[in-house]
Amino acid sequence: MKKLAIIALMMVTPFVLAQEDFGTLIFHDDFERSESQELKDEPGNEWTTSSERTAKGHKQVDLRDGYMHIYTHAEANHATSVRHAFAFKDGTIGLKLRFENKKDSIKLNFTDLGEKSVHAGHLFNVTISPSAVSLSDLKTGVMNNKLRAARSNQSLSDEQKVELAKKNKTFTHKLELEKWYQVHATVEGDKVSCRINGQLIASFASPGFAHQSKTLIRLLVPAKVDVDEIRIWRREDR
Repeated sequence: MKKLAIIALMMVTPFVLAQEDFGTLIFHDDFERSESQELKDEPGNEWTTSSERTAKGHKQVDLRDGYMHIYTHAEANHATSVRHAFAFKDGTIGLKLRFENKKDSIKLNFTDLGEKSVHAGHLFNVTISPSAVSLSDLKTGVMNNKLRAARSNQSLSDEQKVELAKKNKTFTHKLELEKWYQVHATVEGDKVSCRINGQLIASFASPGFAHQSKTLIRLLVPAKVDVDEIRIWRREDR
């Protein structure tokens, strides 16, 4: 089934599969495997999920016909988190995704759990929905521990509020539902960019993007999304 879909995609939009010089490929997953049971998450290939902690153990990740379906259970208290370790300073994460509903979205959450100046290692997000792409610097923004505490006790200064407003940028871009799209999110110094089907959709510079070590990717899904053909490339220091 996946082979037929790829052939059809090549016939319609051949640029989607064109290879660019992203650097050294350090991880890939096509999800061409089966689960041994259907009661618990079993994504395999060293992926982990948040379901035991945030969804009372309910299944929220399902391998279907060579792709990964991620959804958030009705009893969950947090967006589903599907995680994999990697390591780069600069590089690219590529994946195919498909949305079913216009309110669906996915956050590519770049993380360093060793960074203690931020909550839960959050560095930055690339958020994709059927209507927009948003790039958010969390390290020097809302997940910075000092700023997070000030927001919680409502003690942010006017200057801090102005600076926080500069940490996120949203770019309107329409995606069709029930259609696969190729996404590449690239980190280069203090700049993050996002391309969809080879077209540059979003680009934004902010200090937190230049964090020395990105070591974990979280796929954060508040509703549901289909994901396939994940690739991670590391750009060697130049």
